[in-house]
Order: sequence, then C-alpha cells, then structure tokens
Amino acid sequence: MLALSLELARVTGSFDYRSFFRQLLGPGWVAFEIAYLMLLLLILAVLGAASGEIAADIFGAPEWVGTSTFILFVVVLAWFGTSAIEMFFSVWGAVLIVAYIVFTIVCFSVLGDRIEATFAAAQGPGEGWLVGGLTYAGYNVAITPALLFCARHQIARREALIAGALGGPIAILPGIVFFVALLSHYPEISQAPVPLQVLLRALDSPVLAVGMQIAIFGTLVQTGIGVLQGVNERLLAAWPRADVRAARRLRLVVTLVISVVAIVLATRIGLIDLIAKGYGAISWVMLTVYVVPLLTVGIWRITSGKKLVQSPA
Repeated sequence: MLALSLELARVTGSFDYRSFFRQLLGPGWVAFEIAYLMLLLLILAVLGAASGEIAADIFGAPEWVGTSTFILFVVVLAWFGTSAIEMFFSVWGAVLIVAYIVFTIVCFSVLGDRIEATFAAAQGPGEGWLVGGLTYAGYNVAITPALLFCARHQIARREALIAGALGGPIAILPGIVFFVALLSHYPEISQAPVPLQVLLRALDSPVLAVGMQIAIFGTLVQTGIGVLQGVNERLLAAWPRADVRAARRLRLVVTLVISVVAIVLATRIGLIDLIAKGYGAISWVMLTVYVVPLLTVGIWRITSGKKLVQSPA
C-alpha cells in the first residue's frame, strides 16, 4: 500500500491527500477527507492521553503536563515546516530502532520463559484473527496519505517502490517485537492503558524505563505531527499564493486547534474506550475509501499513466 501510494503520488504529482484522492475517487474525494479528519482526532486523542500517562509514570507529574508537552512539540515542528519535520522523522526513526533493539534483547533475556510459555499454551489462532488483522491494517495504512509530501523527493518508479518496500517493514517490525514481548503478560496486559509501562515494571530497570518512554514519547510526537502535516499540506495546496509567513501562521493555528479539540475528546471518553471502539469503526471506512480504490483504480492509473485533470478549486 505504501509503495503504490508513493508511486501514484509521484506519477500524478499529487503530494497532498486531497489531490491524491481526486485521482482515486474523483468527486468522491471528500469521503476520505471526512474519514481522515475523524481518524485524525482519534489518533491525536490517543497520542495525547498516552503522553499524559508517560509523564505521570516517569516524573509523577499530572497527566496534563505530558499532554501539554506533546502539543508543544507538535506545534513547534509545525511552525518550522516540512524540512524540519522530515529531518525529525529521519533522526527519531534511527533513535527508535536503536531503542527497540535494546528493548528486544532485554525483554527476551528476562521474560523469554514467560513468552515461550504463552506460545506453548496457545490453542491455535482462535476467532476473529482475520477481522482483527484487517482492522489493524486499516487504520495504520490510513496514515500514508498524510505523508505524501515526502514523495516529492522521488523522481523514478524504482525509488517509490523501494521506499514502500522498506518503509512498510520498518514501520511494522517494532510492532511485531512489541507484540511478542507483550505475550509475557497476556491476557492481563490487554487491560492496561499503556501496556509498555507494565513491561518496564516487570523488567525493573529504571534506566531502560526512562530511555524507552522517552523514545516512545518522541514517536508519539512523530506520529502526531505526521498526521497533522497532512492537513496542513492539503490546506496549503488549496492556497497556492500563501507566502512563508502566512503558511507558518496557518500551520500553527490548525495544529493547535485540532490538537486541543482532540485532547478534550480524550479526557471525556478515556484512552481504552477510544482505542477499542474508535479504531475498529474507522478502519472499515478506510479499507473502503482508500485500500480498495488504490488496489484497483490506483494500479490502473499507475500502469496507464493516465491522470485526472484537476480543477484549481
């Protein structure tokens, strides 16, 4: 999905999600915009709530401190713009890989027996594995259109396909490692608001706990600015005459307003309910308006080289 999206964006010059979905859905592009804004609020609500939990766990601070710090970092990155965001993605991606390598080694050294016992006690995949997998995939691939601004650097199909082939595994490998580590405390860990904290307490390593939670906090910021930058790029594409100062003000206001609305949503609903109910519903919408069109219309446009003529509106 990532490789196809990058290639379609490159071929059609659609580097914001509005232009991109005009290629896929024509006048129906607004369906993705509505779904994406819903997902955006959901993601930011979850990220803000998780940031609050991390601050409370590391420093014993009120949760609002972590949430406010999350918003501050996201707003600062939005202020500095696309180049700063791309640099942050690259640097923090490397930090996260190192953190997960260390975390994996320690987890399997200390909790390996418990993980093995969970696998040994498993009675097959059980029910709902296919629906669960599709749901998980649905809300994760939905973030891709927000990152299309990165495709501006790609000038050949080979680059887009290699980027997709590398980006997908890089994105999911930490998730696979983390999932296996969580099995050491399954099933009770499924009720934890931030499961990472359960593992870190079990490992009983203060240095690892602080380092991992800082790495995760940075990743929350990385995800937050990623999904918000998609909105900023979409708005700026519709306002081509905006100068640098106007564009910066727009990014600042949009990022701040949407973040605050999402955090209010999180405090009213709660982290666990947001994840359990919100992601499942939005995933099926994304599979319908994004995955299916990309695997049909998108492939046809890529292979045929045909591009819809877009109106300037």
